[in-house]
Amino acid sequence: MLAVRELHCSRCELSLRGDFALSPPETVPSGLPPLTEDQAAFLRLFVRSRGNLTEIERTLGVSYPTVRAKVDDLIRAIEAPPASPEAPPAPRTRHEVLTQIAAGQLSAAQGLALIRRLTRTPSQEGDTQ
Repeated sequence: MLAVRELHCSRCELSLRGDFALSPPETVPSGLPPLTEDQAAFLRLFVRSRGNLTEIERTLGVSYPTVRAKVDDLIRAIEAPPASPEAPPAPRTRHEVLTQIAAGQLSAAQGLALIRRLTRTPSQEGDTQ
């Protein structure tokens, strides 16, 4: 089995050494959430057998309830809501607001509203304007 031991950028001359796992492009079909290797292999078998669970049962040498459990596991993986990216911490300073705008984590309008809130004095907090 081939293994990747080093990644190298010819532009900046940065090298990373270690053991890097490779997965074939078909491991995660386009448009689907990430699947485990077992789920991706089962999905390929499922499609090749045209969804015939009895054929999958024979191919894998397992019982029908085991094949159904694998189908159910695949359905759960496909229907799982995508993991939402962790929200950045609320900025506490004008600099943090500007940094989050520059990083694309906040829109300009959101940033402006936060800066206005951050620069309000305690006496203005009670004002309804």
